[in-house]
Amino acid sequence: MLLAGESWAARFEGFQREAWRLETLPQYLMPQEVEEIEAWRNGARVDPQSVSNEYTDRLRRQATEGRVQGRVHIVTRPLSEYLRFEFHQYYAAHSLAGERIRILDVTERMNPLPDVQDFWMFDRAEVVLMNYHPDGRQISREVYEGDVSPFIEYQQIAVEESVPFEEYVKGLDV
Repeated sequence: MLLAGESWAARFEGFQREAWRLETLPQYLMPQEVEEIEAWRNGARVDPQSVSNEYTDRLRRQATEGRVQGRVHIVTRPLSEYLRFEFHQYYAAHSLAGERIRILDVTERMNPLPDVQDFWMFDRAEVVLMNYHPDGRQISREVYEGDVSPFIEYQQIAVEESVPFEEYVKGLDV
């Protein structure tokens, strides 16, 4: 089953304990980000402390409700332009709003999750595969119909092998 629109948004309102994502790509080409990226290229920067939008408001609300959202992004250095943009314009504010963001840098070591594609997992009970073209253009979101236990293991490995976002970016110019 493919997800879009309201059925996709409902996953983020309906989870009980945890929504968690694995990100594996150096860039995601999202049409709604084109203007933001261009502004960032031209020097526009957000103050992570003051960001308030639908996403950060939802993260804050979920945190007060005891519901956690998190992710691990697998990266290599040098960081792509998109990752530098994402770290500064999104991750810093999202982390302050309560999202548990971690970075798994595989520049100087083997990737412990080779060939694992992007996915979201909700309450360790439902997995949604995030399908992308190699350049980061999204193809679809697809509910995984099989056993979720390998994805729970992927999450465990990703979290154990990564560091908190705030720790990773110390000393980086992003």
